[in-house]
Amino acid sequence: MRKPNIGGQAVLEGVMMRSPVTEKLAVCVRRTDGTMVLEEKPAPVARSGPASWPFVRGVVNFVRMLTIGMGTLTDSAKMLGEEYEEEPSAFEKWLSKALHIQTDQVVLGAAVVMALLLAVGLFFVLPNLAATLISRWVKVPILVNLVEGVVRITLFLIYLALVSRMEDIRRTFGYHGAEHKVVNCFEADLPLTVENARKMTTRNPRCGTSFILFVMVISILVFTLTGWSGGWLGRLLIRLALLPVVASLSYELLMLLARYDNACVRLLRAPGLALQKLTTREPDDSMLECALAAFVAVLTPEQRAAQVPADYRLPTEMPEEPESAGEESAETDSSEEQETADAPA
Repeated sequence: MRKPNIGGQAVLEGVMMRSPVTEKLAVCVRRTDGTMVLEEKPAPVARSGPASWPFVRGVVNFVRMLTIGMGTLTDSAKMLGEEYEEEPSAFEKWLSKALHIQTDQVVLGAAVVMALLLAVGLFFVLPNLAATLISRWVKVPILVNLVEGVVRITLFLIYLALVSRMEDIRRTFGYHGAEHKVVNCFEADLPLTVENARKMTTRNPRCGTSFILFVMVISILVFTLTGWSGGWLGRLLIRLALLPVVASLSYELLMLLARYDNACVRLLRAPGLALQKLTTREPDDSMLECALAAFVAVLTPEQRAAQVPADYRLPTEMPEEPESAGEESAETDSSEEQETADAPA
């Protein structure tokens, strides 16, 4: 029986997991004192209507995961405490008051807009301008579109290579690897333990890295159909308008390749899995513990009984540590001394 597609993403010093079966998501982070903090919330899944239709669900899931992803990043920062909290700017406070919404919603919205503008500028505007320059000498539309696609993929690889050198990003990529290892452990029907998860690969065929690579490649094919006429701004707007089509095709291909396993499928999956070498790293055991906690939190009782050791406890299920005997003894001694001092002679 095929396993449900449980997955998630790395967040600040932790992991988010989301299940379509329980319609829950959980975020688990590790604070600087070593303790883990777990939060759960509902995550409804569209099971009927246009949002569940093939070639439509891809766009819906892309938008949903973008908003959920940015939201969980914000949540993880709050869970980590004051060390990661940032004071909203004066403009964000003014906008929050003007729109009658919470400040964190303004910050989240601004982050989403900035991320979209960066992606459009880096992966659409620059490749389009480069191809426009090349078109002065190359008059074959197919070749010009191919150049644009190659520039787009090259910029993406350079971007990943550069950010992967940053220490904070390297830790995030470690949590990304932990997420994959735990998901792979579950799908291999092994007990969900750190020891079993440690043996798993950091790559997964449903990873968002593979999805983005499919978007890059399929965009070359789709954009080629539009030719290479008109000004660069018109071509850019056409490409942005076709992006939902590209995302839908990429999502369906990603899900199709994740469902089967044969020589042809492995060949098509290979580039995306290879690219995950840049976006995942081998996690340490503390990262695996965070990923396991988030994963177990979104399982059904039946799934938990089948693959989670009976003695496993989530951070929210841990009993509070009792005061040490030494502290109790000190308090007793202090109390006795006070009583002695207060006693009449």
